[in-house]
Amino acid sequence: MTKPTLIILAHPDLSESQINASWYAKLIEQAPCLRFHDLYGTYPHWNIDVAAEQALLEQHERIIFQFPMYWYSAPPMLKKWLDDVLEYGWAYGPGGDNLKDKEMGLAVSTGSPEAAYQSGGRVGHTLEEMLRPLEQTIRFVGARYLPIFALQGVNQTIPERQLKDSATDYLAHLLAPHSVQ
Repeated sequence: MTKPTLIILAHPDLSESQINASWYAKLIEQAPCLRFHDLYGTYPHWNIDVAAEQALLEQHERIIFQFPMYWYSAPPMLKKWLDDVLEYGWAYGPGGDNLKDKEMGLAVSTGSPEAAYQSGGRVGHTLEEMLRPLEQTIRFVGARYLPIFALQGVNQTIPERQLKDSATDYLAHLLAPHSVQ
């Protein structure tokens, strides 16, 4: 049976998205068991309801942060969400074990192609290296880090077939059991 999965979507403008919108449409259509939570849509004024967010996290065993890379990191709303929601005494520290042993992962789109995210590429680091702070955050709160799902090179128009294949692969990734890294 599939674990209750929450996808925390952090895209500043989903209507302008090629990848994240495609993934969202496919998942809503084919996997209603997955719950999407759009941070920018829920909090247009950036006033995060910490108690509601924590309760939402407690209801799910698998949590995926889905976002486009912004300046080699997560969009600012996701960073604010992490700062606000992962409180001392709730997510870490004494009594802070509410995320312990949950599965958490990242689903990321990048503007630059995969070749740019190599030690000798334009970015100079792998995608895994660039996402290490988020990986460490997940590990710090006692959650189990899942493999990254990514589609890279979205600054160019992605052919419709590749978009559909990526969305299908993402769905399989979300529903599959994973060996935790």
